[in-house]
Amino acid sequence: QVQLVESGGGLVQAGESLRLSCAASGRAFSINAVGWYRQAPGKQRELVAWIASGGSTNYADSVKGRFTISRDNAKNTSLQMNSLKPEDTAVYYCNAEVFTLATGGVAGYWGQGTQVTVSS
Repeated sequence: QVQLVESGGGLVQAGESLRLSCAASGRAFSINAVGWYRQAPGKQRELVAWIASGGSTNYADSVKGRFTISRDNAKNTSLQMNSLKPEDTAVYYCNAEVFTLATGGVAGYWGQGTQVTVSS
């Protein structure tokens, strides 16, 4: 089994920055791709940023130029969020496509989420 744990959320003012981290743990696994999603109250969960195993990235239009996703190492992924806006307020979730030796296949895993609140 693989666990994903997000950290780094908090309360900031508009214009400030936060850095979210997603740490993976478990036995005999490798991460293919990682995505950061967010869900605001009353809204559907949406993709914020995605990074493939080869390093290519994709961003939602609403965060392009402000957010940067990066693979820190084989197990950890970060989301640098600059120039935060009140509309960025949401619970942010990490999602990873993970190959596990135990199953010999790829499955998706979610973290528990971390709250980001941006005040105006």
